[in-house]
Amino acid sequence: MAAGRTRKRTKKSEPAGPVGLKPSQVRAEPPNAVESLCKDIEKDGGAVLSAYREPLGGRWVVMAVLPLEQVEPTPYQRGLSETHVKRLEDVISRSGLYLDPVIAVRVGPRQYQTPNGHHRTTAMKHQGAQAITALVVTEPQVARLILALNVEKAHNLREKASEVIRLARHLAELPEGREEDYALEFEEAAFLTLGLCYEQNGRFAGGAYHPMLKRVDEFLGQPLSKSLARRAEFAEQLLQIDARVSEIVAELKTKGMESPYLRNFVVARINPIRFLKGKTMPIEETLDKMEQAADKFKTDKINVSDLARSGAAAGAADE
Repeated sequence: MAAGRTRKRTKKSEPAGPVGLKPSQVRAEPPNAVESLCKDIEKDGGAVLSAYREPLGGRWVVMAVLPLEQVEPTPYQRGLSETHVKRLEDVISRSGLYLDPVIAVRVGPRQYQTPNGHHRTTAMKHQGAQAITALVVTEPQVARLILALNVEKAHNLREKASEVIRLARHLAELPEGREEDYALEFEEAAFLTLGLCYEQNGRFAGGAYHPMLKRVDEFLGQPLSKSLARRAEFAEQLLQIDARVSEIVAELKTKGMESPYLRNFVVARINPIRFLKGKTMPIEETLDKMEQAADKFKTDKINVSDLARSGAAAGAADE
């Protein structure tokens, strides 16, 4: 791929007309697979309330009350926030009721996984609840799509990237699919690269590099098992660059330059696409040029006025 390429910007098109189902269309005779799922839920000790077609996409969903002990989080979502759980517990305790169904997928007898209800199911368990209302989806792949719609708690960059790389590792164990096939689930290719960096260094300052990666990092057309190996090379190179950036930051501090955005300032100075308006270059070329610029960085040519003029150009990192 040549340097100086321009990204195509696609305009959002307006729908040609009404989409999805009318209210009268969500009720229909369930197919055999849905009836079988309903029977399995009852065998698990759950109670099926209804089966209907989701009104936008027409996929079948089963509303059921499940034994809470059988519901666990999917293995690839973010870690638990005790603060968020405590807040939910307080609200549930004061109100004395809980009306928000979680999404769930049946993964085996008496086993359900939720891609968006980790905090809520934990809070309910802490309250001593025995059951929880769930929308049980009939297609396991839908659980992955829920991540893109999950608004249970806003992510910071580290959490989001870590969640995406866990999801990618989970998907890599399934029958081969290309990385680009999961663009919706992953949202940004940059999250995959940053997630690998965070796995090696939990204190990695990903926010300083994220704006650059968003412009140059693209989904790969390789099977996930191969693409993750390739991304591990990107991550290793980025960590090496950051190690040199840390040395530069330390040198600048000895010269009396103090700013919470000092790292962002240095990263901006070595960013080869900094002045490319609307254009970018392959990630491989970008990282190579950044590494070269970092190795050649001369701290004796930087003074306090440079930092002041830049306004620590990159701004705060969303950590």
